[in-house]
Amino acid sequence: MKAVEVLVDDLMQQGYRYFRTEAPGRNFHRAFRPDLSPKELLALGVFGGKYMTDCAAEFPEAWYEKARLCHESHRSELNFFLVNASKPLAYWRAKLWIREEDPRGWFQWYCRYYMGRRSPDDERQIGRWRAMTRHVAQLRSHCEGGDLLCRSRQRQALLHWAYDSRRL
Repeated sequence: MKAVEVLVDDLMQQGYRYFRTEAPGRNFHRAFRPDLSPKELLALGVFGGKYMTDCAAEFPEAWYEKARLCHESHRSELNFFLVNASKPLAYWRAKLWIREEDPRGWFQWYCRYYMGRRSPDDERQIGRWRAMTRHVAQLRSHCEGGDLLCRSRQRQALLHWAYDSRRL
């Protein structure tokens, strides 16, 4: 694939350039197999609908067709499990989990990775994604299969990380 340059100009990032070097949704790291695409996550309802409402120019229009978004504020009722499972951005910054190239965090990294960007931060972010399997194990040991009401905050958090907790 020929590299495609992307210039970002949104509320949190101006003048950032990166290249998409892989086809969208293809050639993921062998240890990174998310259950859901960014489009699916946005349609299901993640991050209280507040996440990336100003990024439509960077990503495919189709991602936003059924997205459950609210530009004004975080609204838990827009989340698939109807609960707040998010920490404020300031919390993530204090933990030093936010990097300059992805000021919104993991999900922004995932959207860009999905679209074909590869970066020096990939290994770290994939490691963070893999660490979420501890929550999958907790759901499996504490919830009956298919009981979507069991540990709804934990299920929503897994959804934020592209794990389809509806299947557990």
